[in-house]
This record gives sequence, structure tokens and C-alpha cells, in this order.
Amino acid sequence: MFARLLLLFIFVPIIELMILIDLGGYLGTVPTIILVVGTGALGAYLAKKEGFRIFFTIRHKLQTGQLPADELLDGLIILIAGALLITPGLITDLFGFLMLFRPSRSRFKIWLKIKFSAHINIYNANTPT
Repeated sequence: MFARLLLLFIFVPIIELMILIDLGGYLGTVPTIILVVGTGALGAYLAKKEGFRIFFTIRHKLQTGQLPADELLDGLIILIAGALLITPGLITDLFGFLMLFRPSRSRFKIWLKIKFSAHINIYNANTPT
């Protein structure tokens, strides 16, 4: 796990920086900065909008006595998407936007369910009965 995080925090910023430098050489400095700031602002707006939508859906489900399990996963994915979108870079923005839109977010939700269920099964197997 530590190795994965190390790779993530070292190589992703380096790759992002290389892409931004190449893009800056191709488009110019000012358009590249406008692109980075624009995607960050648009991403923050969309994440806020989706986050409020999910919040009200969760609240409604709780008021009607339903368990909002899928909606809580949506909220987690939207939170991660917002963090990715305010991080400067094009790869993180691409993943952030993919996580914000419902059709592609369902793929991330399926992946999270598989990961969570694997951890739950491991935990249940290790607990004494």
C-alpha cells in the first residue's frame, strides 16, 4: 500500500508537470494557465452542484426510512472528484470529470463496492464468532 501511494504522489505530479510544460510550449503560457484555472473552477462548480444533489437525495432517503448506501458511495466519489478537479493537471481533471458524470461514476461505484466487499469479507473471516 505504501509503495502504491509513493508512486501516486511522486509519478502523477511529474507526469502532470511534463504534460503542462508540453502544453505550455504548444499553446503558450497564458492559455495553459487559463485552461488549468478554468477546469478547476468548472470542476469545483460541478462538484458542488452534484454534491448538493446527492446530499438532498441522502436526506430524503433517510427521512423516508431508506438506507442511502449507493448515494453515500456517490458522495464519496464526488468528494474525490472535487479534490482531483482542484488539483492542477489534465490527467487528474480527466479522472475528476469522469467521476462527476453519473454514467461513468457508476463504474467507479462498482469498483468501490468490489473493494469494500472484499475488505468486509476479510474482516468477517477474521472476527471470532
